[in-house]
Amino acid sequence: MEQIKFLDLQKVNAAHGERIKRAAERVIDSGWYLQGGENASFEAEYADYIGTDHAIGCGNGLDALRLILRGYKELGRLKDGDEVIVPANTYIASILAITDNNLTPVLVEPDLQTLQIDSQRVGEAITERTRAVMIVHLYGRCAFNERIAALCSEHNLLLIEDNAQAHGCMFNGRRTGSLGNAAGHSFYPGKNLGALGDGGAVTTNDPELAAVVRALANYGSQKKYVFEYAGLNSRLDELQAAILREKLPLLDSENERRKELARKYIAGITNPKIRVPQTSDWSANVVHVFPIFSDERDRLQQYLAQNGVQTIIHYPIPPHKQHCYRQWNNLKFPITEQIHNQELSLPISPVMTDGQAERVINLLNSWI
Repeated sequence: MEQIKFLDLQKVNAAHGERIKRAAERVIDSGWYLQGGENASFEAEYADYIGTDHAIGCGNGLDALRLILRGYKELGRLKDGDEVIVPANTYIASILAITDNNLTPVLVEPDLQTLQIDSQRVGEAITERTRAVMIVHLYGRCAFNERIAALCSEHNLLLIEDNAQAHGCMFNGRRTGSLGNAAGHSFYPGKNLGALGDGGAVTTNDPELAAVVRALANYGSQKKYVFEYAGLNSRLDELQAAILREKLPLLDSENERRKELARKYIAGITNPKIRVPQTSDWSANVVHVFPIFSDERDRLQQYLAQNGVQTIIHYPIPPHKQHCYRQWNNLKFPITEQIHNQELSLPISPVMTDGQAERVINLLNSWI
């Protein structure tokens, strides 16, 4: 029985094999491995793709968010203790970036239908200490809406996007990563635009923030051996930048393949014991993850594994139940907890075949 992997990275990158080899040869032959031409070119190409004036490469997606918040602290827009509204059902990196900067996360429940932060609850969570809203385009679905934008404008709040899972996602003709004041991006190998190691970027139209972020990511230095800030060492290396340059032109077509498979899942999964999220605007969903929901999630996952289908839970423990945030362990977020107790992510990738998707669908419909 053929195993259907959740994400077959070997096949994903084999599809880019010659381009990846070409990228590696360019870097090796150049003799320049950090902060060189490949990085500069990727930053320009990625900024153009996202639709922002600036893109700054960095070490990973968590650092991208950390650098944005730290940059705003250096610019005087944020200070220790300020509140940042963030979805309660996000991956923990979104919240780590906030607490790492001595800021206060304010967890807000998602909408159960969209799985994204509930804009009505965002409005209710704003206090005199709120200074920013961080939206997370979770599962590759756009979290931005006009209501959130209006609230940020009305209350003079920074709008920060966690775009780690949504490369290429759109809202009314604009890409996520260009909708707020700044956005953090991850190029972890499993992302829709993935490197062969860690990598990240910050995008923004704010030249002051871009300059501070670039310095912070390079030890706090804008001039060699001169340090204006106590910064980080968080740089996108030349090899990863070169590989990302080769993969970027194919991102939209690979996202379209993900959408084709998602449509098959939505149309084909009819088991009443399984809830399948709907999508009304396919430009606003790049299907980084295809989640389904069941009251018997763990039993369903075991059944699929026994039948050769690998799945992953995004995520088994919500942030407010993690030991590292044990001061929140008694808090109750029932919608978030329902999602984390019921969610199961099905295999989906640009190299998955129609036959594999149909086998997954048939197994799901046969489950009792």
